[in-house]
Amino acid sequence: MKGIMIQGTASDVGKSLITTAICRLFANEGEKVAPFKSQNMSNNSYVTIDGKEIGRAQGIQAEAAKTEAVVWMNPILLKPRSDMQSEIVLFGKTAETLSGKEYREKFYSKGLEAIRSSLDYIDKEFDVVVIEGAGSPAEVNLNDRELVNMKVAELADVPVLLVADIERGGVFANIVGTLELLSPDERKRVQGLIINKFRGDLELFHDGVKWLEDKTGIPVLGVLPYIDNHRIDGEDSLSMETQIGKRGKREIDMAVIHLPYISNYSDFEPFLYEDDVSVRFIKEPSEFGQPDAVILPGTKSTINDLNGLKESKLYDQLINYVKEGRYIVGISGGFQMMGTEIIDQRGSDTGKPGSLVKGLQFIPAETVFSEEKETVRVKGHYHPNTKLPGNKPIEGYKIHSGNTTIFEKEIFFLELEDNKKEGYYGHNGKIIGTYVHHLFHNDEWRNQWLNKIRESKHLPIKETVYAQDIKEERYDRIAMNMINHLNWEKLKDIAYGWERER
Repeated sequence: MKGIMIQGTASDVGKSLITTAICRLFANEGEKVAPFKSQNMSNNSYVTIDGKEIGRAQGIQAEAAKTEAVVWMNPILLKPRSDMQSEIVLFGKTAETLSGKEYREKFYSKGLEAIRSSLDYIDKEFDVVVIEGAGSPAEVNLNDRELVNMKVAELADVPVLLVADIERGGVFANIVGTLELLSPDERKRVQGLIINKFRGDLELFHDGVKWLEDKTGIPVLGVLPYIDNHRIDGEDSLSMETQIGKRGKREIDMAVIHLPYISNYSDFEPFLYEDDVSVRFIKEPSEFGQPDAVILPGTKSTINDLNGLKESKLYDQLINYVKEGRYIVGISGGFQMMGTEIIDQRGSDTGKPGSLVKGLQFIPAETVFSEEKETVRVKGHYHPNTKLPGNKPIEGYKIHSGNTTIFEKEIFFLELEDNKKEGYYGHNGKIIGTYVHHLFHNDEWRNQWLNKIRESKHLPIKETVYAQDIKEERYDRIAMNMINHLNWEKLKDIAYGWERER
């Protein structure tokens, strides 16, 4: 197999961003390139064109690679449902829910087989694979049954580039220590080093590069500068919080309720492209303030997160906020919370059969949970009774369990292509609920909704911002930034030459 694997000395050293940039660089040279991550742990997922679920990072990397995302790029997705258990999504479909201990004991062989078959598919269908590892390959207590780092490099038989984050300090110890903890065969597979997130004068690090190369015998392929505000989707809400925290206060204050089991936080990523919108997470009642709009996001555990809102008093604040006639949007689990009642007869949401809770009462609707999860891409138009202008399709995807019944007629939000009515649109658009993730990735709709808020605040209306065009430009920008600080020809020699030598 022709390719390369990006591993790190720790989590959050920039593996995902580097993988994304390398995918774009190979694609720009005409290669048919596939991103790959054997096992991802994230509640931020991506729905493939055939309605399968993979990690959001691999979906983004496929976009950068100018190819359609498929389940073989991320065969195993772990979606945390509590501190102890995760839902296992295998080849895009929910398989079971296990604790960490059960997963290691029961799932390892099945996981290995899934990885092997995925790599076989990618080897046949693509020219080059760019594999992303997870955490560190030097977790000695876990390495006997690991499915994400050196075992994957061995199965794919590709060389490894080791990435270290200089910003957090200890870069020399991190690299040398990681290499020392690898077995001799694993260490031979590491063919290059990358220093990431460097700030300042690169001339001052030349001695550091020489020391590393002399000490390890491995070439340093590049010292990559810190890229501020790159706005490429991350795998977790922490990366989104980091981007949001740098924007400061703007004319429109957008508040997102940060639920403990929040999922699909890429839903509000497009607001980062709007110059007059600031986005902030609300975790505590003291942080609520006077937002211009509130988003209740998706969640892996609707009832548990709703009960958490009640315990924290955010529940009462949301009720008072809506009574004031302010803007609120609930997406997926947030939509379910906005109804009158939620019923979990079989315990599929809470694990406790027979659970019944009172919702926020914003929408005349009842949600009944089911064991089956709907995962599908959708397209539709505004329901005629919304009287919304424009006929450009609304596109997105659904990932949810449960069915929501609206008790009042003709207050739906969308009509989907299968003629199904979807969501809720009330109070002239001040209360909206929907199962459609990525609603705000529809640029004309986002602009229309924001302009209503702008008008209510006597702010000038704005033209539509086309987020996808900006994202494409950013893929190219991070790729060009990397090629300017990376020995790209040497990296290609490693990726191509390893296969020839073997």
